[in-house]
Amino acid sequence: MLTTLSRVIKYGLVGFWRNGWLSTATIAIVFLVLVGFGGLIMFNSLANIVLTDIQDKIDISVYFKTEAPEDRMLEVQRSLESLPEVKSVEYISRDKALETFREQHKDDETVSQALEAIDVNPLAASLNIKARELKDYEAIAGYLEKDTFREITDKVSYTQNVGVIDRLKKIKSTVEQGGLLLIVFISLIAALIIFNTIRLAIYSNREELSVMRLVGASNFFIRGPYMVQGVVYGLIGSIMSAVVVTLGVLYSSPYVKIFVPDVNGWAYYLSNLFGFVAMQVIFGVGLGVVSSYIAVRKYLRI
Repeated sequence: MLTTLSRVIKYGLVGFWRNGWLSTATIAIVFLVLVGFGGLIMFNSLANIVLTDIQDKIDISVYFKTEAPEDRMLEVQRSLESLPEVKSVEYISRDKALETFREQHKDDETVSQALEAIDVNPLAASLNIKARELKDYEAIAGYLEKDTFREITDKVSYTQNVGVIDRLKKIKSTVEQGGLLLIVFISLIAALIIFNTIRLAIYSNREELSVMRLVGASNFFIRGPYMVQGVVYGLIGSIMSAVVVTLGVLYSSPYVKIFVPDVNGWAYYLSNLFGFVAMQVIFGVGLGVVSSYIAVRKYLRI
């Protein structure tokens, strides 16, 4: 069995080299498909990281009236924490708010002098509320509009990041859909080219195949080399695309970091390098094997 397998692989590689120009064109198409596939995966991964990062910065801030009793404010906090939409609620007292404000403006003498002049804490206590999902903020905002809260609350404010993340989601969705359609289209072209390459190889070797049938060669021995060629097309194309995608991420990461400082694309790619390469290899080899199998089944009658 091992001898037969080694011969099948050998004849498959011989056929690959024999059809050099066709093999080169086929690998080039597979390579282009996999570059697009790898780029789409990387874009989707980074977009999800950016969305998660921005979403973590989104919250609703509830500012209480300065005369509101603390026990009532803590009651509101407990009430919010009981909601399934709420991820966390942080209570910031007036004293803590003043301490934070002083720390942030410690180098500003004007602010420090103004605070000493009024000799009263002008800041209100507040609650910072984070939702489990972006869509949950609307429900939380509606809950805070209850009459029982209005008597002690001064204002409820949203962060401006909500509009940003909505736009980012729309951009991500549009690019994903367009990229997916492009990958499907190019994949069909690549599959068709591999299919025709195998068909031409079968046609050019028809006399050898007739002799192999006459001497009693097994179906596996006759069909195997063409399947090996499909694997080689996908494997070489996926390795080349992995190299190009890696270089692309390496050189584009500094520019991405300018726009999104919290995201280190190169570090993320390296930490998931095996997974990215494995997906490209599986997709490329799968494309080659399926196309070759269909061609062999259709044109290699045994």
